[in-house]
Amino acid sequence: MGRDTDGRSDRPRLRRRSFLKTVPAATAAGAVAVTGCLSGTRSPGTVVMTAATDVEGIMHSDGDEPSIQQALWDAGLSEDIRVEIQTVVSDSNQRMQGAQSALQAGRAPPDIHMMDSGWTIPFILRDQTTNLSEEFPSDVLDRVESEYLEAILETAQHPETGDLHALPLFPDLGFMVYRQDLIEDGGHDPSAWAEEAPTWEEFSTAVSDAMAESGVDYGFTTQAAAYEGLSCCSFNEVMTSWGGAYFGGADNLFTAGDRPITVDDENVVDAIRMMRTFIDENDPNALDGYAEICPSAIVQWTEQESLNPFSAGNAVANRNWTFVIAETGGDDAFGEDLGVTTIPYAVSKEEAEYDGVGGTTSALGGWNLAVSPYTDRREEALQVLEAFTSEEVMLTILELAGFLPPIIELITEADEEEIGPIARYTDQVERASENAIPRPATDVWPEQSALIYQEVNAAFRGAKAPDAAMADLAERLEGSEREVAQQNGN
Repeated sequence: MGRDTDGRSDRPRLRRRSFLKTVPAATAAGAVAVTGCLSGTRSPGTVVMTAATDVEGIMHSDGDEPSIQQALWDAGLSEDIRVEIQTVVSDSNQRMQGAQSALQAGRAPPDIHMMDSGWTIPFILRDQTTNLSEEFPSDVLDRVESEYLEAILETAQHPETGDLHALPLFPDLGFMVYRQDLIEDGGHDPSAWAEEAPTWEEFSTAVSDAMAESGVDYGFTTQAAAYEGLSCCSFNEVMTSWGGAYFGGADNLFTAGDRPITVDDENVVDAIRMMRTFIDENDPNALDGYAEICPSAIVQWTEQESLNPFSAGNAVANRNWTFVIAETGGDDAFGEDLGVTTIPYAVSKEEAEYDGVGGTTSALGGWNLAVSPYTDRREEALQVLEAFTSEEVMLTILELAGFLPPIIELITEADEEEIGPIARYTDQVERASENAIPRPATDVWPEQSALIYQEVNAAFRGAKAPDAAMADLAERLEGSEREVAQQNGN
C-alpha cells in the first residue's frame, strides 16, 4: 500500500522516543496470559476496555514513561476520561466466549470490547456492536475508511451494508523470517527475497542446503498444531499460495450458507502434500522437487514453540507474526543477518483459478475495538475510539509493543532508532499488507475452523492421506453450509 495522494505524504516527520523493545504476549492466534477482572465501583469518566496483559501493561505508566493513556490524552481525549483495562486471557477463542457471554447478557462494563479480527463480524451480524458510521464525525469516518489497511477494515464492517462497527486497533501479518548468512553459506543468494518471495521449491532447496552446511538441527519451523492458528493462518497461507481456497476464493470469506466447497481441489491437496514432504520426504504422498526441512514436532507447535529454535540460532527459517522482527532483528540477536519476506508460493496469481489467491500471501491477524451497545458511557467510549485514530497513538503502540499501525504507511516515516528493526523491512511489511488474506470470518467459522484444523493436522501427521483428509473435510463443510442455508430459509 503506497502513500496517499491527498497531500498526507508531506506531513512533518514524527519524532519518537527510543524504541522500547518488548515482545507482545499475544499473537493473532493467541498465547497464555493471566486472567483478571475489574472490581469495585468505577469513578465518573472511567471507560472499561477488555484486553490481554500485553495491552494492559502499556495502557498506563508511572512517571514520565510513555503510555497509551497519555497518548490518548495528547491526541485530544478529555483528561476527565480514563481507560481501565478488564484483563482477559490472550487465547482468542476464550476471549470470544467471554465477549459473547457479556453481550448476550446485555452486561456492561466492559464498555469497549477488544475483538479478534477473525470473529468481529459475527458480533456485528448479531447487533451486538455500535454502528460507528452513525456515531463518528464525518472527517474521522472518512479518514478511517480511506487510510486504514483495507484487509483489516473489512473485518470491522457490516458485510451487507459496509457500515463501520468496530475500529481496527492493529493488524498483524504473517512473515517468513530466515537467516541470510546461513542461506548464503549454503550456496544461495537470498537478496532478491526481500523484494519478491521465492517459490516454495526454491525456498526448500535453499533451506535444505543451508541446514546441511551450517549443521543446525532445524530447517523450517512453523505452526501446525491442531488449533485455530493452523486453520486461520499458517495453513491458510500455504493453501492460498498454491492457488487453493476453503470456499472458492476471497469473494466468499464473510458470508456462509451457499458457498462452494473447494478444499478437495487438487491445489489444496498438493499444498498438504508439500507440507507432508517437508516433514517426511519418504512419505508415499510426498511431492517431487521438495526437500525435507521441517521437524515432525511442528504438528504440536504453536507460535512460541516454533520460534524458540529459530531465535536460539538452531533453525534456518521460521513462519511467524510481526513481533518476531523486533525479537530477532536487533543487534543483540541476528541484526542485519535477519531476512524477512512474505510467504513463498507455488502457483502465481495469474495461474490461480479463483480470485484473491495464488502468489505470495500473508495471513491477516489483529484486533478491533467495538463499543458495547449496552454501555451507559457511550459518548466517553466513542471519544476513546476517536482518539485511537490519532497517528501519534498508533506510533506509541508500535513503539511500546511492536504492533503495526492500521495505517501501514506510518512505518515508512520513522527510522530504526524510532521503531526498531522493523524499519529495515518496511517494503516487506507493505507487500504483506497488500497480499493479506483474512480467514472466513462468519458466524459458523469457529465450528468450521475446528473441522479444518483437525483434518489438516491429521494429514500433516501422516495419520490420513491428504486427498482422503480433504474429501472428509469437504463433506463435513458441506453439511455445515447446508445447516446455515436451512437456518436462513434457503
